Amino acid sequence: MIYELRVYQSVPNRLPALVNRFETKTIRIWEKHGIRQAGFWTTLIGESNQRLTYLLAWESLAEREQKWTAFTSDPEWLAVQSETEKDGPIVAEVVSSILKPTAFSSVR
Repeated sequence: MIYELRVYQSVPNRLPALVNRFETKTIRIWEKHGIRQAGFWTTLIGESNQRLTYLLAWESLAEREQKWTAFTSDPEWLAVQSETEKDGPIVAEVVSSILKPTAFSSVR
């Protein structure tokens, strides 16, 4: 198992819209494509309180490529993205890292 750590920096004051999009729309579309989330967090104390951080669980890089490509090209997702950004972008920056658990990690 590998994990993808994704950190979204929202446009100022747009974090509630970003969180709402994930909660009410994005996760449902992920489920359709077999994308497994391993947790979501907002930043309480840290560099920015306008961040949404989450983990995705993947069996392999090949699985990630296949499922992420299917999701990002899904007409339902494209419509949701367009609808939720009709008043302007809600994401300023995305940083993604692929993580491999160590032998002593409690998360495998």
